[in-house]
Amino acid sequence: MLTSLSIKNYALIDTMQVDFNNGFSIITGETGAGKSILLGGLSLILGKRADLSSLKNASEKCVIEAVFDVSQYKLQALFEAEDFDYDASTIIRREILPSGKSRAFVNDSPVNLAGLQVLGERLIDIHSQHQTMQLTSNDFQFQVIDALANNEEDLQQYKVELKAYKKLQKEIDELLVFKAEAIKEHDYNSFLLNELVEAKLVDGELETLEEEYETLNNVEGVKENLAEAYQLLEDEQIGVISSLTALKNVFQKLSGFSSKYNGLFERANSSLIEMDDLFAEVNDFQESLEADPNRLEVVDAKLKMLHSLMQKHASSTVSELIEIRDTLEKKVSVTENLDETIQKKEKEISAQEAILNKIAKNIHKKRTEVIPELKSQLETILTSLGMPNAQFKIEAKSGNEFYANGKDVLDFLFSANKGGNFNELKKAASGGELSRIMLAIKSVLAKYIQLPTMMFDEIDTGVSGEISNKMGDIMLQMSKTMQVFSITHLPQIAAKGHSHFKVYKEDVDNQTQTNLIRLNHDERIVEIAQMLGGKEMSSSAIAHAKELLN
Repeated sequence: MLTSLSIKNYALIDTMQVDFNNGFSIITGETGAGKSILLGGLSLILGKRADLSSLKNASEKCVIEAVFDVSQYKLQALFEAEDFDYDASTIIRREILPSGKSRAFVNDSPVNLAGLQVLGERLIDIHSQHQTMQLTSNDFQFQVIDALANNEEDLQQYKVELKAYKKLQKEIDELLVFKAEAIKEHDYNSFLLNELVEAKLVDGELETLEEEYETLNNVEGVKENLAEAYQLLEDEQIGVISSLTALKNVFQKLSGFSSKYNGLFERANSSLIEMDDLFAEVNDFQESLEADPNRLEVVDAKLKMLHSLMQKHASSTVSELIEIRDTLEKKVSVTENLDETIQKKEKEISAQEAILNKIAKNIHKKRTEVIPELKSQLETILTSLGMPNAQFKIEAKSGNEFYANGKDVLDFLFSANKGGNFNELKKAASGGELSRIMLAIKSVLAKYIQLPTMMFDEIDTGVSGEISNKMGDIMLQMSKTMQVFSITHLPQIAAKGHSHFKVYKEDVDNQTQTNLIRLNHDERIVEIAQMLGGKEMSSSAIAHAKELLN
């Protein structure tokens, strides 16, 4: 419920702060006094886009703040989904800056307008004679029936299963598209894969093969170099080993004279050992090196094949070729196993359809059971509101498609006149009739679900005193379980409120300002008397006002 409203620098309002109670609150005031300004300020709180022209003083910011008691609304999940900070006493603030920028806050945390609109819909329902199109919406009509049918739990489960069903449908659609494309590419991919598989790719083999090719292709030159190295190491006259042996012997003699020459001897000895190893390795290479034209041909062919594949697949290494091979392998494998995957997915969809059908059948059953009760209640209320011939023809037919709220197709038809044809509400009812139908529906809904704060904006326009008296009774009855506001020009309704507020204009420092005040009992008598007989109140008008209030 709305517990307080503060408005600063908005339209004709300089500063206004007012507290509200639960129950039935009345707002009255002369035409043009600023009731629409009050509603405009509330609309900003509910997420309406701001307009710079709304600023009373264009050099100062406009601030509108409302406090709501949301403890009974079960909004924790919504706050979590929208990433709002939850508090049982929730504060919503809108600011319009002189620059034209607008900011919104929920419990002092900045929020966007889309999220604020979602929250606003759960807090206040502003209803006027010009805002009855909601009534003609199939979604709203289903909401009414489902409230009476207590379908909330089933609908929640249905939505969860429907989401899973749509996910499966999307997956199989993607598989079918993939299959159609994959079939076109399958033969070509298989050809490419076979080429890479037959190549028997090994990571790093390109470098190894290139080295082997260089050796095999230059075997005579290598042999000559090895022979020369062998000669340099082994020659008796100038060989490195002979020279090192002579040098070692010289250092050994020197070390006999002094230990300081030991180091030279050890280094020469170490070098000689290294040269012996080097000589043995050169000798091994010489003995093992043979010309092998066949192997050279094999290596050359493999290198040419690798370079050809690398050029074909725009790759620079064998490692990249291996990655391409593995990717192609997966594509070919997936394509070959696609039918099996699709069949599996179709079975999952069938199972999900069975779950949805079961829930939808239960929803349909409960809807059809409560429709006669809804029809009866609405027609009874409308009879008391001056529409004795009002009749509804409501039918929920089970269809073949899975809709957002089940499988039903709803016919919600109306006839205002005896013997008249039934038609859709927007075609069969006038604006005034739609307004009374909406009041009837809201009053029925209030018995079954926790509705947000309801604000009826002059829905009593054009009705007689007797009917307005009944409309007031209905709103008063609704206020037992919810907060109800009525902006009205009719004294019969105004007298029924638990609280009475008056919107009025006054001139302050040559500027017109709009204000809102709560009336005490005596002020209510005066206000209602003026509503009955004008500014010049007669004693009979005052007496009538007192009678209405009592």
